[in-house]
Amino acid sequence: MRPLARAFAFAGFSIELPLLPGHGTSVEDMVPTRWSDWSRAAEAAYSELAGRCDRVVVAGLSMGGSLAIWLAERHPEIAGVIVINPLVDPPASSFRDMLHGMIEEGATTAPAIGSDTAMHGVESAYDASPLEPMLSMFEGVDEVAAGLGDVRCPVLLLSSRVDHVVPTESGDLLAARAGGPVERVWLERSYHVATLDYDAPEIERRAVGFVNEVGALK
Repeated sequence: MRPLARAFAFAGFSIELPLLPGHGTSVEDMVPTRWSDWSRAAEAAYSELAGRCDRVVVAGLSMGGSLAIWLAERHPEIAGVIVINPLVDPPASSFRDMLHGMIEEGATTAPAIGSDTAMHGVESAYDASPLEPMLSMFEGVDEVAAGLGDVRCPVLLLSSRVDHVVPTESGDLLAARAGGPVERVWLERSYHVATLDYDAPEIERRAVGFVNEVGALK
């Protein structure tokens, strides 16, 4: 998310770019974290920014998009939401049952799902995905999906046409159930981590334009 944050800063906006608990260090640090830890960090970052800015737009990629929507459901004063390939549609119970079975057999992690970009070598991701945090994330997404109608602010939804991590049905669900207007832009050249992929300049251009637009709305 750093390039997008830099684009906002270059455009003259104040920003907060939180490092979520368990992220950016090691898989071992991720293992004990849960949705409550990540949502608490997102809430703290929002409160910090809202304390010094008149209008706030929240943005996120993947689970960060889930958290951005989660914030908008709880803060009707948020001016807008930008989400890139957000996880919104809860995974099937059969998939969760499989993960529970792996845990019962003693596993703590699954193969990594990071580095899904059409451009090679641009993301450094963990080499494994912790199972308990993943299940906790799904529970958080259940909550997000149930509250989509409470998102009343404008939403900019950027969806990769090919995404090997989050099915495009998540974007479909957001577009169909959000309580406010949704502008959906399809990204034709990028995979899941589109903020580091070929469409990054287009994402940054559209995101800055969106913030300018919702900032002018009264």
